[in-house]
Amino acid sequence: MDEKNLLAEEFETHRDRLRAVAYRMLGAAGEADDAVQEAWLRLSRTDAGEVENLGGWLTTVVARVCLDILRSRKSRREDSLDARAVELPADNDAEHEALLADSVGPALLIVLDALAPAERLAFVLHDLFAVSFDEIARILGRSSVAVRQLASRARRRVQGREPAEADPAREREVVEAFLAASREGNMERLVALLDPNVVVRADAFAILAAAKNQAKGAPALASEMRGPAAVAQTFAGRARAARLALIDGSAGATFAPGGRPWAVFAFTIVGGKIVEIELLADPEALARIDVKIL
Repeated sequence: MDEKNLLAEEFETHRDRLRAVAYRMLGAAGEADDAVQEAWLRLSRTDAGEVENLGGWLTTVVARVCLDILRSRKSRREDSLDARAVELPADNDAEHEALLADSVGPALLIVLDALAPAERLAFVLHDLFAVSFDEIARILGRSSVAVRQLASRARRRVQGREPAEADPAREREVVEAFLAASREGNMERLVALLDPNVVVRADAFAILAAAKNQAKGAPALASEMRGPAAVAQTFAGRARAARLALIDGSAGATFAPGGRPWAVFAFTIVGGKIVEIELLADPEALARIDVKIL
């Protein structure tokens, strides 16, 4: 069997998953098929020997094709979902059915259609197909922090818990109030600013740095902390050196001795409450984040 036929066979092993990704992105079986076909055409023009992870490469191509379609659709203000045409790809493969199990049905597709293209891509790839935020960040040309926020916002809109439009001014007020309450050690005020399901996530660099500086007042961090009491306790009496900043365009904070960001706090705010804080100090991650100190 020649090399092209071998490549075609390998492509076929990925077709069902690619079609499922494209269908969730676009909500139309015909367009999903077109996106998958475009992925094959691009693969056939590529030196496949240089592709280390074919499945990941194909998923990236399909995602970018779908993103272009969504953006074009949005710019034309077209109705992207014809309820009469909603149909799932026919397939009896158990893995394929498992991938679709949590995302089947016109109702979800209609909700997804209300998302911005980048939000939809982040939610579909991460929440429905377990693609990492780092991989999605490369597709969108954004930082992992920004992608996590996109997915979080989309998730809450899908669940009916996200306002239609974010209020940047209000979000800045919430972050400013959080920093002030942290510095003052005002537990009551901190708790009032936090969502009942608030979560704080810290990367390994932030955890290590905090552990080394506990004698200087740094908090004891864990990779994940949940609940208003635990989060308020972690930040009470701290954040004295933190400065208000825009983190990839959204209200946040940074430690920036000498003006150089050493760590960033990325906030997700819904309805005036902080639902998530991501603390990052990984130098490689920071290099991909747009930090503007205010």
